[in-house]
Amino acid sequence: MSKMTTGRPSRVIRPPLRFTDGFEEEETPCEESVVEEESPSVTQGRSGRSNGAGGDAGTSRDRSRSPQHQERWKTEAEPDYGVPQKLRFNPRRTPGVQPPLNIGNPPPGEIFSHFFDAAALLLLCQNTNKYSAKNLEKGRRFHWKEIQPEEMTKFIGMLLYMSVLDLPKIRDFWRTQSIFSVPFPTTAITRDRFRAVLGNIHMSDPAQSEENDAKKGTDEYDHLHRVRPLMEMIQINCKSIYQPRQHIAVDERMVGTKARLGIKQYMKAKPTKWGLKFFVLAAANGYTLDFKLYTGKSKTATGKGLSFDVVDGLMDRGYLGSGYIVYTDNFYTSPLLYRHLSQEGFGACGTYRDRDLLFVKWMDTREVSLCSTIHPVYSGDTVQRWQKTGDGPHHHISIPRPTTVTEYNRYMGGVDTSDQMIGTNSVHRKTRRWPTTVFQHLVDIAATNSFIIHKECASLQQVRPMTRQQFQEELAAHLLGVDNRSGLQKTSYHHLPVPTSDEQTKSKRATGGRRRCKLCQRSTAWQCEDCAVGLCLQPDRNCFRQYHCK
Repeated sequence: MSKMTTGRPSRVIRPPLRFTDGFEEEETPCEESVVEEESPSVTQGRSGRSNGAGGDAGTSRDRSRSPQHQERWKTEAEPDYGVPQKLRFNPRRTPGVQPPLNIGNPPPGEIFSHFFDAAALLLLCQNTNKYSAKNLEKGRRFHWKEIQPEEMTKFIGMLLYMSVLDLPKIRDFWRTQSIFSVPFPTTAITRDRFRAVLGNIHMSDPAQSEENDAKKGTDEYDHLHRVRPLMEMIQINCKSIYQPRQHIAVDERMVGTKARLGIKQYMKAKPTKWGLKFFVLAAANGYTLDFKLYTGKSKTATGKGLSFDVVDGLMDRGYLGSGYIVYTDNFYTSPLLYRHLSQEGFGACGTYRDRDLLFVKWMDTREVSLCSTIHPVYSGDTVQRWQKTGDGPHHHISIPRPTTVTEYNRYMGGVDTSDQMIGTNSVHRKTRRWPTTVFQHLVDIAATNSFIIHKECASLQQVRPMTRQQFQEELAAHLLGVDNRSGLQKTSYHHLPVPTSDEQTKSKRATGGRRRCKLCQRSTAWQCEDCAVGLCLQPDRNCFRQYHCK
């Protein structure tokens, strides 16, 4: 236990509690001990069975001791006994970007394709086609043609395009005969087609969703069935592409929605007060490592509390390894959780709101209280503060700062950094369908994580990274299949079809030098000049275009 002050005269009322091992406490009769603090000082002390420390002033055991054996607050100059041993950092993989993205400086489209890969696009296409067919059977009026992965890629690209060029309403992107008209969207996808895809986007099999809906009110009902297939794919991809460094953080993230559903939450302290609540594990650079969408009381709860189950579930040793240090806020901090993490080979540090859990308390502008299983109380850190002496001018003074405060400020902001980056050029659009809100958020996570990987790759190559807007513009252009500067189709600009053979004899033109098509495996007389692969170029089988759009 420790207490550190900024030097401002104050009265500190110590709780009538005794700490037996740094976390647990024994209650005693409610008496108060008042201490006057008159000068800048750092006071510290540890309590625990290992070092024989006793309790706070005001406890019955303290009163029974002789004066020379009673505990006192120590200054920052005195040694801190019982300093935790340094964790051995043993990650499962080398921290940083994982192969094959760690080679060179891959373009935005290549990075993004590792999050929304071929399997994710195929899943979206299959379920969206099934859901649209179901809606047509119900009598809903819209024109539908089965969507393929190539067009789904363009649809996601248009969402990212809209996030950069932010207009109030979707239909504004297809306005005509106005000075506010935007010419490009019409060349990429029609308005009605975009709205049809957006209105029918689906991440689970509609038939299975109906079966799940029939189980409402029972223990077998899955609140997240409509979004789980794609959400789990993105979670796996987030983990596989990047291995975090030692310091990570857990916090909440709110994704706004006005849909009427039972899992919507209210958080007074968040800028977005009503919406879907995600519990997020993030690296210090803002990379979203893992996340869980909160649905209320869980059927698999351990009985140790929501905060315990959330952190325990996100801290996956099979993926992370051991020796990681997780930072939490006062919602998660508890003796039970921190002991469990320590037994699992993880360190933990965080703020708390229960004064009975006093471990490190620093009197700054306001009281700052933290718990930690891996930091010493004080290691020489200082912070500058303004102070006025008498009638003289204000001047800076150096105030001792606990190690836990320094480390918490440095590493806890991973989720907040992620939220800020996701909020920049977000694809989020108002919708009454909450699964569409989740889909949009998954696109935001993939785009933001892709940008963070781009910055790390650029740093390794010692080149200047793109800004977030430049990155998203390049990514949108790639997914839409156009050049960012000219707006022309990339296929007509970079790749040209040429014959597989330059045979001039008329009798041999049809068979000489034919190759297997890269996509359909049929025999073809055409190939790409740049790619040097055989590709069909027929009115009913344009493999050349399909290959290059992918």
